[in-house]
Amino acid sequence: MATTKTQVMAKAAKGGSFLIEERAPHEVFTPEDVSEEQRQIAKTAAEFTVNEVLPAAAEIEAKNFQVTRGLLRKAGELGLMAVDVPEAYGGLEMDKVTSAIIAESISQLASFSVAFSAHVGIGTLPIVWYGTEAQKRKYLPKLASGDWIAAYALSESSSGSDALNCRTRAVLSEDGRHYILNGEKMWITNAGMADLFTVFCKVDGDKFTAFLIERGTPGFSVGAEEHKLGIRGSSTCPLILSDCRVPVENLLGEIGKGHHIAFNILNIGRFKLGAACVGGARHGLQHAIHYAKERKAFGKSICEFGLIQEKLAECAAGIYAGESLMYRTVGMIDAALAGVDSQAPGASREIQKRIEEYAVECSILKVWGSEMLDMVVDHVLQIYAGYGYVEEYPAERAYRDSRINRIFEGTNEINRLIITGWLMKRAMAGQLPLLQAIRQIMDEVMSPSGGEEFEGPLAAERKLLAGAKKLSLFAAGAASQKYMQGLADQQEVMGALADCIMQVYALESCILRAQKLLATQGGAVAHAIVLTTYYSVRAFEAIELSARKVIANVAEGDMLRTQMAILRRLAKHDPADAITAGRQIARHVLEAGRYVL
Repeated sequence: MATTKTQVMAKAAKGGSFLIEERAPHEVFTPEDVSEEQRQIAKTAAEFTVNEVLPAAAEIEAKNFQVTRGLLRKAGELGLMAVDVPEAYGGLEMDKVTSAIIAESISQLASFSVAFSAHVGIGTLPIVWYGTEAQKRKYLPKLASGDWIAAYALSESSSGSDALNCRTRAVLSEDGRHYILNGEKMWITNAGMADLFTVFCKVDGDKFTAFLIERGTPGFSVGAEEHKLGIRGSSTCPLILSDCRVPVENLLGEIGKGHHIAFNILNIGRFKLGAACVGGARHGLQHAIHYAKERKAFGKSICEFGLIQEKLAECAAGIYAGESLMYRTVGMIDAALAGVDSQAPGASREIQKRIEEYAVECSILKVWGSEMLDMVVDHVLQIYAGYGYVEEYPAERAYRDSRINRIFEGTNEINRLIITGWLMKRAMAGQLPLLQAIRQIMDEVMSPSGGEEFEGPLAAERKLLAGAKKLSLFAAGAASQKYMQGLADQQEVMGALADCIMQVYALESCILRAQKLLATQGGAVAHAIVLTTYYSVRAFEAIELSARKVIANVAEGDMLRTQMAILRRLAKHDPADAITAGRQIARHVLEAGRYVL
């Protein structure tokens, strides 16, 4: 497999600017921009999953980790494990679009996908970005080939989301040759089969720091496998460190700077998780389509019933929006990284900085993608009805496996706080003109006007998007006026604002993708427009509902009545015919037998 670079370059817009700036279709990367080489890589990953992983599903689900390790080694032989590893250390150093494509394509069996993603992402990247030259040469070739498996140990029983509150401690030995670690880690993916662990602790009780620990290190042991609701075939164990002697040369990064490693790595984990959720949703919908066409009731296939078609349409629209979000986000990251010389001194830090620019978009992709997948697997199980509840049918396992995604890589609650908090923090620092945009909206709503008018294809959807941005900014402005510096403590408000922000980003991504297809006159234009219309109805409803929630909290009496009148004016629109659009979408996927654009 050859190294590839994204050929169609998106604009490296400032992170979070989508809420206050307009984007042109040619400035965003879409699934249709994927190169032929990237399509071949996706095909390789998908065929590996179908031909190698799925036939071994029973063994994987039974926790036969020899089988899982063997498959990971085969993935290494195909180059799939080397996606983010520099060429100097046996890797392929692919762009992030290709990295996301692999995560999406390999996601058909969640237990294996989790093991793979934990290894290539949070397991390997800490060494790529923060390792010394000696650490990189020692470990990265083994990890890229799949000869060694990696794990990432951050969580503890008392510090899951609050990772910096860890209790594991490290002190330097008297001879200065080892750090002595004591403590426990919990819920560590790949722990039962990993050879190398990135472990976080506090040096001298207060300096948050990372270490590389090899299996077999004195004082290091792995606890029993957890028996989980879903992803049962993945390894999840506690780690026990009892006077664990770690050589000083295995300190990763700098003492007291472990939080940089922990949080920067999570941005990659989040966009890859979002990509895997899109792949899982596509796979689930294919099962639902096949079953709905085969299952007969009242003398005809259940796919002919309107409420079944509605579920198929919601799944397809969710996948369409998820693809649009994912490729737009990762395309911006690749555009931001395009000017970085990976061989230059300090390149790793510059790469991290440029990826961190899109922290809010990565959090959106993680939250939105995981909740979209939950919607899809729920619909799939409902379409299977009683059979969906039985283990021998595919809906049951997918339903269980999906649930963890709202907890992985920072809970969705934490990520919602990141989305709103990150934007407000940048606004307060003058790095994003969000406060000016809020003030402009607050002034605008006090002097009623007819509003913007749009013409041509997608005019109604573009008008909805303009209203959605205004609604979101209006709600954010009202909340800021009420709570000022204390807004961060109002988690319900922060969460509702995050819901507005996420839907704005998703809706705009759908519209820009459809506009780009219109400009190139691709054969998928008509279907993309219908999907965009269908999704816009649900997105705007969600935004209006969340904005109402905020306004009802921050105002009362005459002020509440005034602000609700403004909200109704901003939300005014002619409703689209979602039922007819949904039927068109359902017919399209039923004819194709799968989601296809």
